[in-house]
Amino acid sequence: MDFARVWNEALPLLLQGVLTTILISILSIIFGMVLGFVSCMMGLSKNFVLKWLSRIYVWLIRGTPMLVQAFIVYLSLPQVVQLFVPSFRIDSFTAGLVTLSLNAGAYLSEIFRGGIKAVDKGQIEAARSLGLSSARTMMKITLPQALRVAIPAMVNQFIITIKDTSIISVIGLAELVNRARTYVGSTYQFFATWVLVAAFYLVVISALMWVSQRFERSMTYDAEDGSGPGPGAKAAVLAGEYIRGE
Repeated sequence: MDFARVWNEALPLLLQGVLTTILISILSIIFGMVLGFVSCMMGLSKNFVLKWLSRIYVWLIRGTPMLVQAFIVYLSLPQVVQLFVPSFRIDSFTAGLVTLSLNAGAYLSEIFRGGIKAVDKGQIEAARSLGLSSARTMMKITLPQALRVAIPAMVNQFIITIKDTSIISVIGLAELVNRARTYVGSTYQFFATWVLVAAFYLVVISALMWVSQRFERSMTYDAEDGSGPGPGAKAAVLAGEYIRGE
C-alpha cells in the first residue's frame, strides 16, 4: 500500500488513461445523443418501418450486455466484413467508440421519448392551431421543455457512459482501467493503484455533475417571482411571432 510509490510511478501512465477515458466518453456522449435523438424521432414517427427499426435497435442494445456488444463490434464484425473486404480492420478505440455510442444512444432514445411524452399535449395543439408547423412546434415548444424534464436522466446516462469505458478495456483500449491493470500486473500495488483510479473517476464525474447542475439551472424558467413566461404562455408567444414573420 505504498501510495507515494504509486503516485510517482503510475501517475503519468494513469493520466494518459484518464485522457483517453475523457476523449472516448465525450465522443460517445455526442454520437449517442445524435443516435438517441434520431431513434426517438423514428420511434415517434407514424411510419411503421421507422418506428419498428427504432424499437428493434433499442431492444437489441438494452437486451444484451455491453461486454458482448464490444466483442461483436471488435471481433465478430470485422470477421464478417473481411469476407467482402479482406483488408478491413478496426482498432480498439474505434470499436469502443462504436459500442459506447450505440449503447448510450439506445438509452438516450428512451430518455428523450419520455421527456417529449411528458410535455402537455395542450401546448402542442395550441401551437398548431395558431399556425406553427409540426417541425417548428417540435423545435420551439416541445424539445425545450422535454430537455428540461430529461436532463437528470441524461446526466445519469452520461455518468454511466463514463464508467462503462472500463468495460471496453477488455478489448485492449488503453483507457484508465487498462493502464492501471498494466501497472498492477508488474508491481502488485493493488490497493493504492485502484484507490487512485477510483479518485480519478470521482473527479471526472463530479466535474460533469457540477457542469450539469449549472446547465440545468440555466434551462429552468424564472417561476419563483413570476417574471418569466410560463410554459402555457410560450406556445402563444412563439406562434404569434411565427404568424407575424418575426
